[in-house]
Amino acid sequence: MNHFPAARARTAVASALAALVMSVLPGCGSSTKDTGAADVKLPPVGAAWDYQIGGAYPPPEGVRIVSRDRADDPAPGLYNVCYVNAFQTQPGEKWPSRLLLHDKSGEVVNDPEWDGEAVLDITTAAKREEAAERVGAWIESCADKGFDAVEPDNLDTFTRWPGLLTADQATAYVSLLARRAHDLGLAIAQKNTGPLAARRAQTGLDFAVVEECGRYDECGAFAKPYRNRVVVVEYEDKGMAKACDGFGDRLSVVRRDRDVSTPDDDGYVRDVC
Repeated sequence: MNHFPAARARTAVASALAALVMSVLPGCGSSTKDTGAADVKLPPVGAAWDYQIGGAYPPPEGVRIVSRDRADDPAPGLYNVCYVNAFQTQPGEKWPSRLLLHDKSGEVVNDPEWDGEAVLDITTAAKREEAAERVGAWIESCADKGFDAVEPDNLDTFTRWPGLLTADQATAYVSLLARRAHDLGLAIAQKNTGPLAARRAQTGLDFAVVEECGRYDECGAFAKPYRNRVVVVEYEDKGMAKACDGFGDRLSVVRRDRDVSTPDDDGYVRDVC
């Protein structure tokens, strides 16, 4: 099974950066003019959705948006988002050493939260282009399968290694992925990372997929610049209550278990506002 990012650890750095979101960029309505990308279908605002990146299963009744891992197929008749781990490797993948981030001692930087995941080196334009080519092949596979959009995970990696990566590098890299997605007719989501929501003109991102914005009081950082085109997953009751109370009438909010499991698993949880 491919990696899934449920409840990825938030750092104090990320929380502090989110508080710096002071401005937003204009968007318009529900058309593709939100980002200027042609022939891109955007997700419906406020529609019921399900987060299935831990394994595909028949969507519950009323669901109109589904996010699934790139290894799975889209759900027929729904708006389908394809999950891709775009800023870190997945176990078993072979990446050249030159595209893996190294610390000051020369060691490859690995994410301690996810065994076997190395951080990609996006510090130069050449490395960003090469990494984007590799990830772009996965995005193309999503398009070939019939997905409507792509969700590139770990955009917030720069907040966890601030001495090695920067927001500007992440912005430049994700803009390459956005260009590739749009060329393939796919919309592309911002995954978490509130401080970058105000950079829509630079990133070219179309909507947002956000984990635990209720818990961390971040929903507004995404709702305004993306004009409520935001899908939210919460993993705890308290965060779910806050997301529903503050944004349940305009954002798509779902409560899932932290493993994002399937209904045949004993730990499966799914609830809506």
